[in-house]
Amino acid sequence: MLASYGSRGDIEPCAAVARELQARGHDVQLAVPPDLIPLVESVGLEAVPYGIDSRKPLEAQRRMHTSRGGVRNVTEAVVSGREASRHLTRVWSEAGPTLRRLCRGADVIFTGLFFEQITANVAEHYDIPLVAMHYTPVRPNGQLALGRRRPPALVLGAMTSYNWAWFLQTMNLDNAQRRALGMPMANRPVSQRIADRGWLEIQAYDEPVFPGLSDEWSQHGDRRPFVGGLTLELPAEADDEVLAWIADGDPPIYFGFGSVPLGSPVDTYSMITNVCAQLGQRALICAGGTSFDDVRGADDVKVVSAVNHATVFPACRAVVHGGTGATTAGLRAGVPAVVLWTLLGQRIWGAQLEMLKLGATRRLSTVTRRTLFDDLSRVLEPECAQRAGAFAHRMTRAPDSAAHAADLVERSAGHSCQAFGRGA
Repeated sequence: MLASYGSRGDIEPCAAVARELQARGHDVQLAVPPDLIPLVESVGLEAVPYGIDSRKPLEAQRRMHTSRGGVRNVTEAVVSGREASRHLTRVWSEAGPTLRRLCRGADVIFTGLFFEQITANVAEHYDIPLVAMHYTPVRPNGQLALGRRRPPALVLGAMTSYNWAWFLQTMNLDNAQRRALGMPMANRPVSQRIADRGWLEIQAYDEPVFPGLSDEWSQHGDRRPFVGGLTLELPAEADDEVLAWIADGDPPIYFGFGSVPLGSPVDTYSMITNVCAQLGQRALICAGGTSFDDVRGADDVKVVSAVNHATVFPACRAVVHGGTGATTAGLRAGVPAVVLWTLLGQRIWGAQLEMLKLGATRRLSTVTRRTLFDDLSRVLEPECAQRAGAFAHRMTRAPDSAAHAADLVERSAGHSCQAFGRGA
């Protein structure tokens, strides 16, 4: 049983593992937000609705994190924060009973990062092994750059405090579920409960991106293995058209905005075209969940709804994005990046790339034409491209990452590749 909530970037890693497990002969079922069931079913996997559609809570979260200063915007951030909290409560109340029903009799439960408390409670209730998957180092550690190098003890303390703050914020929801399951109340963060039970925590990113983590976490033995980024690398309808357009000119800069709609597509398009004209670069814009129908076309700019990152990124000069999946794909392609972040996980990845001198990073809500020009000028320097090209050889291929993760899930379930149980 594999459960994940969030945007496509949250669901795709779980789907990549599920596809590999199913190819090995396991009975696999996924629980995902209703609006992302088509993605999972498109690769031949069975899925059931998990919570509510992810679009509304993600949009509320985006508005909360991208509001600028000023009374009006602060008020909007507060309103959006309350809306996000209401969605959180609703997801928790609906997802808990769903997982309790679906996980009965499973051999192992695999969970994404969002709402792993819900999954951990069900796994503890049934005494079923849990495998947690993290595409960002969320467990307390002292190795993250977080914008600039700080003393490890300070970083560790900040992350520990964040873990406790999240536990206290969600404690009532957490314990309401545990009460319904007939379990004792939780008195510490889920990260500590998972570690205490010796459950596996797969790190779905490459160790060289976060140097020092492996040594710091050595006391956990083999329970926090690094497997590399987990992606499906699905072809997109526009791939051939995009590659033909790229071949007709210089390699473009890729701009991607994920599945959560932007607040002002027209202003964003104008900024991109202006900055790329100044730099003498072409632009490939992947709209994702944003509509650019109202923009006026410009020379050397192409807008498409989606592309296969693994196919298109190697033909680009640089990648401008915020998602961890796109950032991983850019590293695999050997292309420098500008990470425009809104959430903590994106900020962590952006800071690491900046520390490794493989890119630049900035909070999305603070981007201006001037800052975008400056950031792109930095990553377009030949030295940055050379470093990114060399670093690509240290990245794990997507099929190898999925195979390694599936091996670990089988081991947790007590399986071998020749012996299949009731379901994985």
